[in-house]
Amino acid sequence: MSINYKDAGVDVAAGQEEVKLIKTIVEKTHDSNVLSAIGGFSGLYDINFKNIEEPVLASGTDGVGTKVIIAQKMKKNDTIGIDCVAMCVNDILCQGAKPLFFLDYIGAGKLVPEKMAEIVKGVSLGCKIAGASLIGGETAEMPGVYNIDDYDLAGFAVGIVDKKKIIDKSLIKEGDILFGLSSSGIHSNGYSLVRKIVFEENNFSLDQKFQGLEKNLGQTLLEPTKIYVKEMLPLVEEGLIHGMCHITGGGFYENVPRMIPNGFCAKVDLSKVKRPQIFNLLQEWGNLKLEDMYGTFNMGIGLIFAVDKNDEKKVMDHFKDYDSIYKVGSVVKGDNKIDLKY
Repeated sequence: MSINYKDAGVDVAAGQEEVKLIKTIVEKTHDSNVLSAIGGFSGLYDINFKNIEEPVLASGTDGVGTKVIIAQKMKKNDTIGIDCVAMCVNDILCQGAKPLFFLDYIGAGKLVPEKMAEIVKGVSLGCKIAGASLIGGETAEMPGVYNIDDYDLAGFAVGIVDKKKIIDKSLIKEGDILFGLSSSGIHSNGYSLVRKIVFEENNFSLDQKFQGLEKNLGQTLLEPTKIYVKEMLPLVEEGLIHGMCHITGGGFYENVPRMIPNGFCAKVDLSKVKRPQIFNLLQEWGNLKLEDMYGTFNMGIGLIFAVDKNDEKKVMDHFKDYDSIYKVGSVVKGDNKIDLKY
């Protein structure tokens, strides 16, 4: 008796059906620079930008970690793609890059076209928010690597920046003002600790409601990562940004020093930042030290950036309709790259 690929757990027809389902969704993210159509061997993008004197490409790749497990448990797969895009484009934004295009990768135990289309719908929405074109991707059905209902998601972003506008440590100086932009919640880091607290230590269910949370626990944990591109790019283009950091894995202690040159210190005071209630609950449920909280989570601030003290008013005017910007400190001389108060 002969066997085929489907007998081994890989359904090629399901992959073809997925392409049909996502075609229109993906094409809606395309701008006039996209030269390829879905289904080709590669994604093509025209980078002939006459208004950029010395174009430099910036790239970043990331995933969403074990937040995918929450999405799988909730059977809600249409927002996790926003997280994937956010993790990548927020990173390249920190170098001053405008996102151009995005590629995604989904690895799954079983390819269910409708589920895969939901995931790509989220990726497409994230791309729209970031102003990036989704020009390609890969969905791999891998029985034996993943359980039948499991999947993983990763992405790759490419952006562009004029060489003279690249944001690096060289612009940071004593007296620079530090601002923080609010997060939407946990974003996409620390979910292994979150799951240990929620499931192992407390045996909570995701449909439970808790005081101070507007949504149930699962919905709160799935709140998509905020994308900061459209808020920050005008300031980048104006040349106001001296440094920028995305508060991801490692919290403040790992990420803030990445934008600070030797001999300087970011003196950061987060004591007046409105902390989302989910962080207070996680600390209580897990009996966590505050130092561990700020070394793992964003604690309400998803992005920190530095500007010249004389540009403070310009920044505040730019964010006059943005209800969650905080002045969180300044740059001083020092050997420790971060001095954190909370």
